[in-house]
Amino acid sequence: MNPTLVKDYLLTLQQNIVATLENLDGTSFRTDAWQREGGGGGITRVIEDGPLFERGGVNFSHVMGAGLPPSATANRPELAGRAFEAMGVSLVLHPRNPYVPTVHMNVRFFRAFAQGQEDVFWFGGGMDLTPYYGHEEDARHFHQTCKDALDPFGTELYPRFKTWCDRYFFLKHRNEARGIGGIFFDDFSEGGFDSAFALLQSVGNAFLPAYVPIVERRRELEYGQRERDWQAYRRGRYVEFNLVWDRGTLFGLQSGGRTESILMSMPPVAHWRYDYQPEAGSPEARLLTDYLPERDWVR
Repeated sequence: MNPTLVKDYLLTLQQNIVATLENLDGTSFRTDAWQREGGGGGITRVIEDGPLFERGGVNFSHVMGAGLPPSATANRPELAGRAFEAMGVSLVLHPRNPYVPTVHMNVRFFRAFAQGQEDVFWFGGGMDLTPYYGHEEDARHFHQTCKDALDPFGTELYPRFKTWCDRYFFLKHRNEARGIGGIFFDDFSEGGFDSAFALLQSVGNAFLPAYVPIVERRRELEYGQRERDWQAYRRGRYVEFNLVWDRGTLFGLQSGGRTESILMSMPPVAHWRYDYQPEAGSPEARLLTDYLPERDWVR
């Protein structure tokens, strides 16, 4: 096990993604390096008010501490009290055009250790797409790219990680999916360090091929206030999930992470409307009836 290899890969991934997004938007990301009082730090890369991306961030963090926070030991109580090292790249992009989906991706590595005990490590991550207007071509492309990234490591992984994603990015208090899903995995160390790390790299490297073609197809579509209003309403669901259910947000806050970097995932504008129901048969309603319910997108 070599955490330095993971860190080098994550820093390169962050730079490659930022360079591609800057080329798409024509605007430079702000770079904000930070240090964590308890140990470690990170590099936050943020874009705001661009012609393509209204707000987005591509963050690298590498933190360590004397004891794992509760969110990291919820599924592994036997590790409570161990020192830890955690690193990852996490991104969220909120495009301006409502026809371009919001997207989230992260890849991460954890190591828990204690004197006289064997180190425990695992990888986690994934990516998921949150459209405001559904396009089957986009959904099929995104899921197929995710599947292609996982298939070399076992054809059973995509359906397993897709189902995990569908279950995870779900607003239980509304009985509603956040978006059309993708893949999600956590506590993954199958096949040992080298194999699990290779899978992580395959997922990270698949992000741009999964998302950029969708951006290029949709970014020039015309929209008006109706579409922006619907986008802001649906962004409210994104906020609810991140603040109520997301384990990554909880881990960052509980571990003393940098709040500005953790909450960069919030959209710049979001609205809430009381008991709002879109007109039956409208494109807005079809998002709820045809796209958010769990589907097999690669069949």
